[in-house]
Amino acid sequence: MTITDLDTPHGQHEHGDHDHGNPDSGTVPSHPVGSLTAAEFETVRDVVTAGADWNATTRFAYVGLWEPHKREVLAWQDGTGPLPDRQARVMLLDMETGRSTDNIVSIPGRAVLSTSVLDGSAGQLPVLLAEFDAIAGIVAEDPRWVAALAARGTTIDEVVVVPLSAGHYDYPEEVGRRIVRVLAFRQDYPEDHPWAHPVDGLSAYVDTASRTITRLIDVGTLDIPAESGNFDDPAVQGAPLTTLKPIVISQPEGPSFTVDGEWVSWANWKFQVGFDTREGLVLRQLSFTDAGEERPIIYRASINEMLVPYGDPSPVRFWQNYFDTGEYLFGRFTNSLALGCDCVGEIKYFDAVLADELGNPFTIKNGICMHEEDVGTLWKHGDMFTGSNEVRRQRRLVISFFTTVGNYDYGFYWYLSLDGTIECEAKLTGILFTSAYPGIGEPIGETAIEGDYAYASEVAPGLGAPYHQHLFSARLDMMVDGLSNAVDEIDGVRLPMGPGNPHGNAFTKKTTRLTGEASSGRLADASIARAWHIVNTEKTNRLGRPTGYVLQPEQSPTLMADPGSSIAKRAEFATKHLFVTQYDPAEQFAAGDFVHQNPGGDGITKYIAGDRSIDGEDIVLWHTFGPTHFPRIEDWPVMPVDYAKFTLKPYGFFGANPAMNVPANEPVSHCSHGHDGTTHEHAHH
Repeated sequence: MTITDLDTPHGQHEHGDHDHGNPDSGTVPSHPVGSLTAAEFETVRDVVTAGADWNATTRFAYVGLWEPHKREVLAWQDGTGPLPDRQARVMLLDMETGRSTDNIVSIPGRAVLSTSVLDGSAGQLPVLLAEFDAIAGIVAEDPRWVAALAARGTTIDEVVVVPLSAGHYDYPEEVGRRIVRVLAFRQDYPEDHPWAHPVDGLSAYVDTASRTITRLIDVGTLDIPAESGNFDDPAVQGAPLTTLKPIVISQPEGPSFTVDGEWVSWANWKFQVGFDTREGLVLRQLSFTDAGEERPIIYRASINEMLVPYGDPSPVRFWQNYFDTGEYLFGRFTNSLALGCDCVGEIKYFDAVLADELGNPFTIKNGICMHEEDVGTLWKHGDMFTGSNEVRRQRRLVISFFTTVGNYDYGFYWYLSLDGTIECEAKLTGILFTSAYPGIGEPIGETAIEGDYAYASEVAPGLGAPYHQHLFSARLDMMVDGLSNAVDEIDGVRLPMGPGNPHGNAFTKKTTRLTGEASSGRLADASIARAWHIVNTEKTNRLGRPTGYVLQPEQSPTLMADPGSSIAKRAEFATKHLFVTQYDPAEQFAAGDFVHQNPGGDGITKYIAGDRSIDGEDIVLWHTFGPTHFPRIEDWPVMPVDYAKFTLKPYGFFGANPAMNVPANEPVSHCSHGHDGTTHEHAHH
C-alpha cells in the first residue's frame, strides 16, 4: 500500500511537504521501506501475470512490501551499506483449483525470486473478496439450503448470506480444501439492516473452489426477530438532540508538524507513516530528539493480528473465531475519512494505494488522518513557599485509520505526546453480530433452555448478541537507544511487618529479567501493578541506570477459550499479554503467515520454540490487549465506541522531565505565571 500526500482541505495549512519519492510520481521511494508506489504495483502485476503460475482464474490474494532486514536498512541510513533491493511479497490463488503460492518478487530486477506452494496442511491464503461474492450464488443452488429457509418462512430472495472464516476442525472432507462457513440474515427491504433478523439454527459449510456445500447444519428453527435495527432511520433514532452548541477547533497558524513524503516531524518526534493491506497503519522508526540527539525508541509498530473469538457453543456458531488481520486482511477495508465527521481540526490526510485481486493499483482516499489534539494539563504546580504558579498544556499528535470488517468498525489511534509517551488505542463501534435469543424451554441443538441463555445477551425482543472478545496483537519491534535491549518484569511487593518494617507500611518492587523466548509469555497483574521495562543493556542515563521505556498494560482477560480448544492452539499469542522474541524479519504475524484454516502451532508457538536469548538482543514485543464483551442493551442497534489501549512511557530514558521547555499558553482569563504573588490562589492542607 502506498501513502500519498493530498491537497490541503480548504482553510487548512500544510508545512514542509516535498516530493520524497512521492508515490504519485511513480518513482521508486528513496527509502528502503517506503510504501510501494502505483508504478511498482504495476511492475509486480506485469511480472506475475507473465509467469507460468498465472491463468484466467488466478487472483492476487495479497501484495505487500517484503521488508529488508532491519540491519540492512540501518546500514544504508548511516552510509555503511547499499540500498537494499525493493521486493514485494505476492500470494496467488487459483480460484478453480485452489492452488496457492507465496512468492517474492524483485521489483527492480523484474523477476520472481522464490515461489513456495502451499499444500493447505499449515493454513490457507486469506479469503478473497471474489470468494465472498460467490457464496450467495453457491448456496442458492443447493436445494437443502432453499428448503431450510422455507422451513423458517423465508426465501433466498429475502435473505443475505454472511460468509465467514472456517477455523480448523476435524472434518475429513475439509482437508486441503478452502472452506467458508455461512450464516443467513433476513432483509425486509433494500434499506433494512439485516443484522436485526438472524436466521438461526442454520449454517452451511462451503468449498469455494468446487462451489459446493460440503455440510449443512440445521438444528431446528427459532423465530426470526422482527424489530427493526435501522439506526439510520429517524423513526428509530428518535427526536434529535437540539441543545448542543458548535465546538470549533482552530489552529490559526496551521499545525505544528511537517511532512516530507512519508516522514513526519512534530515537536521532538520523527517517524515514518506506512500502511499494509494486512496490518493497516504501520509506524516506523519512531525517535525523540533529546538535547540535539535523535534517539530511537521503536523501529516498527503495528497491529499485526486481531482475533475475535465468540463464546457461544451453539452447533451453528461454535466455530466463530475470526482473525480479521490474517484471514480477512482488514487494511483493505480502510474507510475514506471525512473532515468534520471522522476527523476534526487542522487535518493532514494521506491517501493509500493497494493492489486489487487482479494486481491493479487502486486508491483509498483519505485513508489516514493526522492531527494535533489538546488533551488537558501537561504539568502544573502552585508552590506555597515560593509563590511560583506554573501550568503547561499537554498536546499529542494523533495518527489514525478506521476499517470496517463486516458488522464491526475499528479505529486504531496512535498518540505521541510532548513528554515522550506513546499510546495505541483501539476504538470499537458498529453493529453487534447477532443471533436469535431463545426463550425459556426452546431448544438449541439437543439442549432445552432453562432461564436466561448463558452465552449471549438479549439486546432487543428475541434478538441475541453472543458473548465475545476482541484481542489485538501489537507487534512492537523495539529499538530503545539502539539494538541491545532486554525486558524487565516489574512487580510491586508487599512487605510483612517485622525487622526493618516495624510499622508495616513498607512496600517495594521486584525486578525479573526475561532471558529466553520460551519463558517470555507473561500475564498482566493489576494486584501487583505489573509492568514491563524495555531497557538498553549498553546505555545508561545520567544517574548510571539503564535507559528504558515501560509498557503499561490494561488489565483485561486473555483468551477465555479452553486451553485444549482449537482456537487456543491457533492463537497461542492470545493466551498471554506478552511474548518477547529475538528479531527475525520473517516473523511478522502472531498467528503465523497463513491463518485461514491453520490447525495451530504456528506464529508465536514456532517463534519461541528455539528459546533464543532475549537479554541484550534485538528484540520484538508481542502485546495482547482488548475487551471481553458481554453486550449491553445500550450497544444496540449501533454500538457507542468502546476503548482498549496500552501505553509506553519513558522510564529513565531522559535525564529529567523532557517537557519542561514547553512554553506556557497565553492566559485567556484569570491564570498567572511566575512570582508576582498578586493573583495566586492556594489551598493550604
